[in-house]
Amino acid sequence: MKKQSSFNIRRRDLLSLATVGTAAVAIGASLSESAVAFPSDAGGKRRPRYQANSDEVQKFYRVNRYPAK
Repeated sequence: MKKQSSFNIRRRDLLSLATVGTAAVAIGASLSESAVAFPSDAGGKRRPRYQANSDEVQKFYRVNRYPAK
């Protein structure tokens, strides 16, 4: 007969190992994302983009008018 090894892995140990591994991956991903969170051109995000009196907006409303009832 074959000799059985004395090394046993319990289900609880596998579950805890999987949990710790998942947590380590999540922490590593969050740390790498925080390094690139701020773009170099943050001032460009604060400028107003919608201008009601611009030519493009006036053309849009002129072309897409609905008939009056």
